[in-house]
Amino acid sequence: MRVVVGDWATALGSRFDLVVSNPPYIASADMAGLDREVREHDPARALDGGADGLDAYRAIVADLPARLGPGGTAVLELGAGQEAGVTRLALQANLRVDGPAQVDLGGVPRALVMRATA
Repeated sequence: MRVVVGDWATALGSRFDLVVSNPPYIASADMAGLDREVREHDPARALDGGADGLDAYRAIVADLPARLGPGGTAVLELGAGQEAGVTRLALQANLRVDGPAQVDLGGVPRALVMRATA
């Protein structure tokens, strides 16, 4: 096992069988309304996903076709209401979307599975 730290995929030079990410997905305008425990203890850059909460997904998904090996899989955590937007980004990147991997107790999709196409 190898751990690499960088700005999304900039530190990577190889392909992977599995990519798992919990990217920042809170819309910037919603940051002030987060629970105090979250707002005051988690770094803002770990939470703030830009104006619509999808900035990190745009960066990650755009690079996944170059980072996933043949048949490789990516699983990305989702914020509430983001399944359609992230699915759209994946399809635009020519990734196959296998649907939500997990839903929370309220039935909200919380992780999206996507795979490299041939």
